[in-house]
Amino acid sequence: MAKIKSAFFCQQCGYESTKWTGKCPSCAAWNSFVEEIVQREDKSKPEVISWNESKDSNKAMKMEDLVITHESRTMFPDPELNRVLGGGLVPGSVVLVAGEPGIGKSTLFLQCALQWKNKTTLYISGEESAQQIKLRADRIGLTNKDLYLLTATDTHTIFQEVKKVKPDLLIIDSIQTLESPYIESAAGSVSQVRECAAELQRFAKASNIPVIIIGHITKDGAIAGPKVLEHMVDTVLQFEGDRHYAYRILRTLKNRFGSTSELGIYEMVTQGMRPVSNPSEILLSQHDEPLSGIAIAATMEGLRPLMIEVQALVTQAVYGTPQRTVSGMDLRRLQLLLAVLEKRGGFHFGAKDVFVNIAGGIKVEDPSIELAVVCSLLSSYEDKALPSNICLVGEIGLSGEIRAVNRIDQRIAEADKLGMDAIFIPKANAKGLHKETYNIQVRTFNKVEDVYKQLF
Repeated sequence: MAKIKSAFFCQQCGYESTKWTGKCPSCAAWNSFVEEIVQREDKSKPEVISWNESKDSNKAMKMEDLVITHESRTMFPDPELNRVLGGGLVPGSVVLVAGEPGIGKSTLFLQCALQWKNKTTLYISGEESAQQIKLRADRIGLTNKDLYLLTATDTHTIFQEVKKVKPDLLIIDSIQTLESPYIESAAGSVSQVRECAAELQRFAKASNIPVIIIGHITKDGAIAGPKVLEHMVDTVLQFEGDRHYAYRILRTLKNRFGSTSELGIYEMVTQGMRPVSNPSEILLSQHDEPLSGIAIAATMEGLRPLMIEVQALVTQAVYGTPQRTVSGMDLRRLQLLLAVLEKRGGFHFGAKDVFVNIAGGIKVEDPSIELAVVCSLLSSYEDKALPSNICLVGEIGLSGEIRAVNRIDQRIAEADKLGMDAIFIPKANAKGLHKETYNIQVRTFNKVEDVYKQLF
């Protein structure tokens, strides 16, 4: 029997050391090293993942001699998934999808595999039995004769089945359950996750078959395993949302073949995940009567315009230190806006408790919602309701000016489509804008005080 070799690995970045150290020299994390057994029986590359490599693949070539082959992307029946992937699935790409337990990752991709007709899909499950997956498929209510199911965790067994089935798509659920026969540490460890991901990556590039990997996250919200896992794959998707809400959001964190600012929205129903084609309608609450502290903002998520509802509550501080509570946006940005209103507008927010919420449970980083946040704060401060048929766009500067935003025409078109009567935009965005092409009334402003005089 070969001598057992052990090494220490950083749980944060995957750095390997021969002895335990308190601080990682690579990522500077403290107390992150764990000991794992590392013993390679054969250091050569596994035979099963070197099927289609050409003899010239390891030879240097001139850049001008390379010929680009334009391969068409594979389109899923799910339009939201195609959107976040940048227009479909690229052949030979590796996609990593991460999210909280129970958020719906397995349901979403089992549903996609069931909907993908005339394409052979191999679904590898290391967490559930075949009977459990069959029960979920029956609940979704779809069937597909080209979908194959394998419950295995050994990568050697998986690649042997892949050779027999020859699928058009390989789905791994999940990477933390796989074990490579070339590593003797436990499944889910840093070395196992890194080795299994490397084998899947070599397989995808050699065979030109796309691979979707489902991964776990830690209690801090980061993707479990070494950071090198995110570097190895082509696309990283984050599936997020509150389990108490019916809506789920699929974000792109990394994409080598498309934009990293795209967003897909789903609704969790009994039959699985329903793509939401018009998210603006679900993000706007319907009120029977006007309420103070509510404003509509026109924001952008990637290339998609969204109408969201900003809710604010300003009350007299009961305790010594006023509270600042935010859900859905940056707290530091709210403090900046309150300082601007205090200095430029003379509003005494220093003795008030301030609560701000973005309706629908989504998180917004677009600075163009700041005008809507300011107007919702002033509405609650004055206890006067804003008109429900107007929306606001604009970034607030430290001197109280309203700064220009990007893609203003798409925001106006979205507000027009939803039946808004008026939209307030920065005056700097009015240059070259053809207002007569819209049915909605477009009003331009330079400063926050001008908006305040118009509304209050």
